[in-house]
Amino acid sequence: MAKKENLFLKSTFILIISGFLTKILGFLIRIIYSRIIGEVGVALYSIATPTYSLLLTISSLAIPTAISKLIAENMAKGNRSIKILTTSAAIILTINFSLIIIMLLTSKFIANNLLQEPRSYPILIAMALTLPFVSISSVFKGYFYGKQNMVPHATSNVLEQIVRIIIIYLVLPKLMNINVLCAVVGLVLLTIISEVSSIIVFLFFLPAKIKLTKADLKPNFTTTKNILDISLPTVSSRIIGNIGYFFEPIILTNLLLLSGYSNSYILTEYGAYNAYSLSLLTMPSFFIAAVSMSIIPEIAKFYTQKNFKMVKRRIKQGLLFALLIGIFFSFLIFVFRDQLLFTLYKTTKGSNYIKILAPIFVLFYLEGVIISSLQALNKAKITMNISLFGVLIKLIILALFSLFHIGIYSLVISEIVNIFFVVFTNLYYLKKVIT
Repeated sequence: MAKKENLFLKSTFILIISGFLTKILGFLIRIIYSRIIGEVGVALYSIATPTYSLLLTISSLAIPTAISKLIAENMAKGNRSIKILTTSAAIILTINFSLIIIMLLTSKFIANNLLQEPRSYPILIAMALTLPFVSISSVFKGYFYGKQNMVPHATSNVLEQIVRIIIIYLVLPKLMNINVLCAVVGLVLLTIISEVSSIIVFLFFLPAKIKLTKADLKPNFTTTKNILDISLPTVSSRIIGNIGYFFEPIILTNLLLLSGYSNSYILTEYGAYNAYSLSLLTMPSFFIAAVSMSIIPEIAKFYTQKNFKMVKRRIKQGLLFALLIGIFFSFLIFVFRDQLLFTLYKTTKGSNYIKILAPIFVLFYLEGVIISSLQALNKAKITMNISLFGVLIKLIILALFSLFHIGIYSLVISEIVNIFFVVFTNLYYLKKVIT
């Protein structure tokens, strides 16, 4: 028992430390680029971000979660795992190159007709080109998660952020001298360099005596089916959420324009909400991500061994940790929101949105642990259905309140309703599964 506890706590601790360092470096990156590209640049980047989030979700296909779960189960049974890694890479690269072609054909329409911002067209193209590099890195992360070896992930994350800081600091001011759009496109494309550095780190951590046969490189129906059986319901849940995020600025922009708001107001306030308010509120997410990722292989392993006592123990530990972290950070962000915003971004824009959302985000921090627990228990379809209804409710409320002439607060209200619905509904089903 002590050994099991030590492995779980060690994995979580390593992810927390690396997550903390990554988050600090991430904030430093955001401070550097937001000050270099200015409010216009931040707004342009923010309006394209929902589309990028959707692309990233589809491109990874939740395969890292599937890899982590399958490898943990294979290790519990004493089976070989390399086939899972090679099959996942093949699936993910096929999807990524298909997405790039689709985006080359549709980005102009999305920019001009949906986002109502023609300048976002080259940004969307640049985002599509980064997908294969981000996805391959995520495959390696899933592989090492499953083996409960968090050191490669921690090392690659920190190195990746350091590389990003250096190249952004050196390259972005030169691009800004050309124009702001060139700087934003460059900011996106520089991701490729940092992701390549991350992949190189993972390659160094692969077992030295790993045996890669021709059979390992050939597509295998059984392995592919096992991966997709886990990843498709899981990614469906994420895709649904990201589709909602994709339509969010489209609905908001068009209905606020209809209500009489200017395009300049919408771009500025939506940029402040996304780039400042939400980035600060999601600051503790590295803690939650650490617990969520550590808990998947643990629950999957114990569930395979029919050790239901340990399954319940891990879920309770994860929820308690997330709750304590959520309460602490929500209070901290609520009280010191203006000071934090000014220190990080040299602005207090978005403070009014944080004042309303901070208490609600205590619940948001529980969401990751609850969903990861259900996925590890083979209940990803439940989370998918809940996400679908949550997104539909959010978009309907957003559309209705956008006509009430309350500006971005229509988005704030829809976010609150979505958090309540998704968290409590998932929690209800989790309790049903484990009792």
